[in-house]
Amino acid sequence: MAAAAELKLLEKSLGLSKGNKYSAQGERQIPVLQTNNGPSLTGLTTIATHLVKEANKEYLLGSTAEEKATVQQWLEYRVTRVDRQSSKEDIHTLLKDLNLYLEDKVYLTGYNFTLADILLYYGLHRFIVDLTVQEKEKYLNVSRWFCHIQHYPGVRQHLSSVVFIKNRLYTNSH
Repeated sequence: MAAAAELKLLEKSLGLSKGNKYSAQGERQIPVLQTNNGPSLTGLTTIATHLVKEANKEYLLGSTAEEKATVQQWLEYRVTRVDRQSSKEDIHTLLKDLNLYLEDKVYLTGYNFTLADILLYYGLHRFIVDLTVQEKEKYLNVSRWFCHIQHYPGVRQHLSSVVFIKNRLYTNSH
């Protein structure tokens, strides 16, 4: 999914209906937001952080200094690691690492839902939707987290819902 489309989803999930204008620049299609009363903003995480502040939902950026740093860390991870994945092997390495990290966490920062969860969900959706049932079971913590985030009010919107439960009709029970 293009970053501009993700930013539109984020706008809606934050309750913003300003109809901001997004464009993309360069070979990597870096999103650009032309603001009404200032310079244009460039980059997915910069624009997303701006939208969160504009919506007065700064709790999504973290509440403590440590949590704010963790949110920034995951936003950076999204842009530098998730968006640059191309091979299936790279995706599986990323999911393996993320699965280990999420072993004892509900959300990326621990126990609080943040912008990092939203943007990582959007970034991983295209990969998770193509996983087999066995792969989803292999990355159980990622699956649990992803399923939880996709059911968080306002997050999924028009994105396809990813199913994580095996249909008992198709299991081999004899």
